[in-house]
Order: sequence, then structure tokens, then C-alpha cells
Amino acid sequence: MSIHTDLDEVGTTQLPGARSVAFMDSYLDALNLVERLHRLLLDVIKDEFERVGLLEINPVQALLLFNVGDNEVTAGELKSRGYYQGSNVSYNLKKLVEAGYMHHQRSEIDRRSVRVRLTEKGRGVHVLVSRLFRTHAEGLMDRGVLDQKGVEDITASLRRVERYWTEQIRYIY
Repeated sequence: MSIHTDLDEVGTTQLPGARSVAFMDSYLDALNLVERLHRLLLDVIKDEFERVGLLEINPVQALLLFNVGDNEVTAGELKSRGYYQGSNVSYNLKKLVEAGYMHHQRSEIDRRSVRVRLTEKGRGVHVLVSRLFRTHAEGLMDRGVLDQKGVEDITASLRRVERYWTEQIRYIY
């Protein structure tokens, strides 16, 4: 679904002044860009995995392995720590355990809780994705696409939007 889909229903005329309309247009463009960048990131990971012949896991699972890294976490912590953004975490965990990328163990204290960590095979994927991201970071700097300040500015802006949205969700409840 495109973010612009229901713009007519919202009606930009509800916003006072041309400045607000311009801001709304820029805001929607930024939202679309964030969405496209995430999909593009998954495509970049997929292409790298195809290049090296790693075809048994998908890019979402690869990002999960990358984000877990050296940590041992519960399935619930994967979402609360921001390691996993999807809605089907249990499916992806099951697939990664079955394929030998993650190890899972029931908690001795709370048998309902499962702790997960990477196996050596999972660490290999973590290293592969780390190298890919390092190569991209170097390329962005070397080609003058972004510098340290640019990345810090983008990150700070996105964190402010994240805080705003989080406050909006809390306000609803």
C-alpha cells in the first residue's frame, strides 16, 4: 500500500497555508522513501546472498541473525529490542532453528520462555551481513554520498519521528 493512497480522503486543505501543504507533501515523500529503503535493503541482502550461494534463508531472517549477533535473547525481546520488525517472528525463528542458524533452549525458570542465540552457522551469516554493511558504509563515504554528520543528522531526525509516533501510540491508549 502506498502512503499517498488515501491522501484525498485526508484532504490537504485541512492544513492551513501553503507551508503546511508543502510540509505534508515532503513528509509523505519521506515516509515513502523509508518504506522503499527498507525493501531495497532486503533486495541488497538477497542479491549478496545469491552472489555467495546462500539461498536457504531470506533477507528478513538474515537481518534477524545480524541483529541478534552475540546476544542471547527471548523471542519477545527480539521485537522489544528492535531486532525484528515483522509480525511472524515465531515462524522465522522456527525456520532458523530448523536450518541450524539459531539454537533455542527453554528457560529453566519459566518453561514457556525460550532463549535463542546464534549457532556457528548463524554467526557466519552475521559476519557476512556485517561485511556487506561495512562495504556500503565505506562506499557511501568514499563516493561523497554521506559523511559522518549527514548520517548523524538523518539518524537524529528519524529518532525524533520515532519518539513522536511512539507518543502518539501511547496517547491513543
